[in-house]
Order: sequence, then C-alpha cells, then structure tokens
Amino acid sequence: MNHIRTFKAYVRDEIIKKGGWVNSHAHADRAFTMTPEKMHIYHNSNLQQKWDLVDEVKRNSSVEDYYARFSQAIELMISQGVTAFGTFVDIDPICEDRAIIAAHKAREVYKNDIVLKFANQTLKGVIDPVAKYWFDLGSEMVDIIGGLPYRDELDYGKGLEAMDILMDKAKSLGKMLHVHVDQFNTPREKETEQLCDKSIEHGMEGRVVAIHGISIGAHSREYRYKLYEKMRKAKMMMIACPMAWIDSNRKEDLMPFHNALTPADEMIPEGITVAIGTDNICDYMVPLCEGDMWQELSLLSAGCRFPHLEAMVDIASVNGRKVLGLDPY
Repeated sequence: MNHIRTFKAYVRDEIIKKGGWVNSHAHADRAFTMTPEKMHIYHNSNLQQKWDLVDEVKRNSSVEDYYARFSQAIELMISQGVTAFGTFVDIDPICEDRAIIAAHKAREVYKNDIVLKFANQTLKGVIDPVAKYWFDLGSEMVDIIGGLPYRDELDYGKGLEAMDILMDKAKSLGKMLHVHVDQFNTPREKETEQLCDKSIEHGMEGRVVAIHGISIGAHSREYRYKLYEKMRKAKMMMIACPMAWIDSNRKEDLMPFHNALTPADEMIPEGITVAIGTDNICDYMVPLCEGDMWQELSLLSAGCRFPHLEAMVDIASVNGRKVLGLDPY
C-alpha cells in the first residue's frame, strides 16, 4: 500500500512541476444533477435519449442553479490542484443563455484561483434553424467552439454538413474547435477521420481537438494507423475521458478486442497530443464519475497498458494546456 501511495504522489508531484492538473473537458453546468430517484434514466436510456431527457434539468435551472453547480465543480477541481479547466456549456433553445451567464459569473469569482475555458455544447445540433440561432449566439460568448455532429447525423443525416458549419464558425471567429466524435464504440463510426478531412479542407490544421474517439479501437490495426497518419497531417489533438466510456455496453459486433478507452497507448508514440478530461460529473450521462483527476489518469494508463510516467504526467498537464489553447507552462 505504501508503494502505491508513493507512486501516486510521484506522479502528482511531477504534474505540479509542469503547471498542475488540467481538466480539458467537462460539462460543469450539469454536474451533480443525478439523484438516486433518477438513476433509472442512466440505466434504461441510451446516450441519444439522454441528450433530450436532460432537458428537464436544463428547463428548470435558473442562472443561480447553474452558478451553484459551476461553483461546486470548480471548487472540486481547485481542491485537486487543477490549474486550468475546460468545460462545455449548454446554449440552446431549452436553457437559452442561462448557463453561460452563470459560467461567466463563476469565472469572475474564481479568476485568481483557476483558468476557465468555455465551449458551447450543441445538444440540439446546428442544422435546425432555432438551434442554429442559439449556436450562433453562443459562439460569441465562449472561448472555444464546441460541436456534436452526430446529433445532426442522427436527426437529418447531415453530420458532415454540421462539421462544415462548426469549421466555418471557428475559422471566422479565430477560435479553436472541440468536437465530440466516435462515442459509440463501433467500427461503423469514422467521425475522427471525417473530422481530420474537414480540418484540412477548411485550413484548420492544429486548431481542432477531437473528444473521446472510443470507436477508433473498434477498427482494425491497419485502419487505426492510417488514421493516426491522417491525424498527424491535420495536427489533430485528442481528449480522453476514461470514466465516461468505460461503461460501454456489450455488443455482438465482431471487432478487435479492446477496452472502451481512447487508444492513448497507440496515439502518443505516433506523435498525437492526448489530454484528459472528466466529462460528465455525477449527472444523467455518467452518474458514477466523481470528477477525480487521478481516477481518470490511472484508468487510462491501466486500461491502455500505458504505464509511461513522463507521458502520463504530460497527458494531465502540458497536453491539457495545448488543447485549451493556453501558452505552455
């Protein structure tokens, strides 16, 4: 037990030397909204259904409610030594601008304690005219453009068109773009590759960050390494959120044996920057995630069989600053 504590302390000390922990991806506006009475939503609903079931929380939350959740999440990060925190914020027809107003209030309150970066979450997509209105408005209120193209693929079969809209917006505003991709752990998904192609097409190399990339591991080795080559060409970075996807459902698809984790063990030796985030903290999507940065890092390392200490430290510190567009420490 003493050896385990010493190892954990060593990694933490090295992270401090490199500027402290960085939580590169979360949804702090929805943090701590799961209750025992609502656990059935997590158990009985798939992710696509939860995208709309969470409307209940969003519709009934005031600016004050959102601020309370932001504050609790931010203080949890500060208590762990997190120095920079990137979070998506819902800005859509349901919550309108209440969450982002609360986010900016929280940034002002905690400005001397932590660096906060906001991206707009697009749970309603960017194709529907009303959703597009709130996407356009929200894009002016955040630091990073956020995207979820699968929503528009699911609703309209227009995932690639959604990527074009996201790219155009990020480029016109001179902002980075963070996009949820390949979340469903299936070889039928190739969103990371599509995002690479769109990044190059729009001249956004080095400005686009993929989030999750779980389905990459479901593909053949040949496909994966061709994808890594394309990611290098697009200078694409990746954010892993291990606790968010370790609960991936069993499937009957034939695919390479793999954990439901971003394949950091393959990406990093291929020169791809990988950072880490908590994603959802105790909400409808991931009720059992407590926002513990060490848990996220240790799960990624163990699940990928990647116990390389220097790389682990970089994942949790300097790489996080890169994906958030912050100057190196």
